[in-house]
Amino acid sequence: MTVVPRLVLSAPSSGHGTNALAIGLLAAVADRGLDVAGFKVGPDQVDAGYLGLAAGRPGRTIDPRLTGADRVVPLFAHGAEGVGLAVVQGSMGLYDSLAGRPETESTAAVATALRSPVVMVVDVGAMGQSVAALVHGFRAYDEQLWLGGVILNRVASTRHEALLREALDDIGIPVYGALRRQDLPPVLPARRHGLVPVLGGTGEAGRAVRRLGEAVAATVDLERLLGLARSAPPLPASGWSPEAEVTAAGGPFAGDRPLVAIAGGAGGNYSHVETTELLRAAGAEVVTVDPLHDEALPAGTRALVVGGGLPESYAEQLSANRRLCIAVAELARTGRPVIAEGAGLLWLARDLDGLPMCGVLDAVGASRDGLVVGYRTATAQTDSVVAATGAVVTGHKEHRAVLSPRAGQRAAWSWDGGTPEGFVWRGVHASQLVPHWAAHPGVAVRLVEAAARAMVEPVAAPRPGGVPA
Repeated sequence: MTVVPRLVLSAPSSGHGTNALAIGLLAAVADRGLDVAGFKVGPDQVDAGYLGLAAGRPGRTIDPRLTGADRVVPLFAHGAEGVGLAVVQGSMGLYDSLAGRPETESTAAVATALRSPVVMVVDVGAMGQSVAALVHGFRAYDEQLWLGGVILNRVASTRHEALLREALDDIGIPVYGALRRQDLPPVLPARRHGLVPVLGGTGEAGRAVRRLGEAVAATVDLERLLGLARSAPPLPASGWSPEAEVTAAGGPFAGDRPLVAIAGGAGGNYSHVETTELLRAAGAEVVTVDPLHDEALPAGTRALVVGGGLPESYAEQLSANRRLCIAVAELARTGRPVIAEGAGLLWLARDLDGLPMCGVLDAVGASRDGLVVGYRTATAQTDSVVAATGAVVTGHKEHRAVLSPRAGQRAAWSWDGGTPEGFVWRGVHASQLVPHWAAHPGVAVRLVEAAARAMVEPVAAPRPGGVPA
């Protein structure tokens, strides 16, 4: 059993200010000298990144669909080890699910699995005594849920606050804080920037986090919230172990540690945190390469991983870094393993919206207005560094740009209702599908073994043109 003081912050629906409150709460408590950790329910790596920036340690996603519900508690216990407060930011409404599976994948289901108290953030800007009916309904909907109280957002006045508190007191719901309309300004960098402000260590992101922390510290009763968090019982499972997962998957590699470069910045990388942990457990030396600024791969690089958090909106910067594009193309040409997820697939293409990219894949990317988003249960179509033919994984897609053709001669994946997608060429596996490696630790084992072979095997002769047909 593991003891972790913890809270789940959720809301009746999106738009109530849960993201800003969660970031501000972590920053405020961290500023008091307490070790904290942040988690995001669902596949959103951007929100997790800002939670991590506020906490001073990597933010993590909790996604039952991607990792399997049985890994939710172990992964949480692993990421929250030794902290004085763990904050889990919910997704959408408390009982909602992106995939229509609220009984296992909603924020409420995660909170129940974690045996965690839930604090609801409620935008009361257009609400009076009805707040009591709303909160009572959420509390009564699932008797297994532990609704520990609320934080009121966008309160209009002192009189308004008193009215709301009285209504909630009548149903026995504690109020842990009340924020005025102007207390949570939209200070976070625009969503289109993705993780770049977090990983690049920009002053804008840091200032925004501090501003939210100051707002929460001034309006929320931190001591009472910490008391609620500390009342959570021990977790019902021990922490997830990357070493144990790698051993069960057939590793770790016993020889010299190959160097694996992972795309990111000074503040972390574009992959889930567990990706790096699994690679190290599998026997790799992991270093970061910044695709926006570094002009060369780290000396001795034997493999490259480009995670799904790389934003599409930085096509101009990716294209302008021609030296690194050439280095990545050479790494792929010589048969070294390259795994590209999400926008990493676009970076490997010939061009994107007319801007030259790495040219590893003979395909062209184009941005569209509509957003492709959702989970896919995919079957591997080709043996690759990621999976053997026939292996089944669950991943998430979120992109505007599409590639033409959609797949190479050797496709990466197929799924029900869709045509084959992605590219497998030599050691390259590129796809807009983003799986969570914690559910597939064998990927790290396969990658490290392939990188180690690349250290000793002769380089394959180049194909004419240097790209697949």
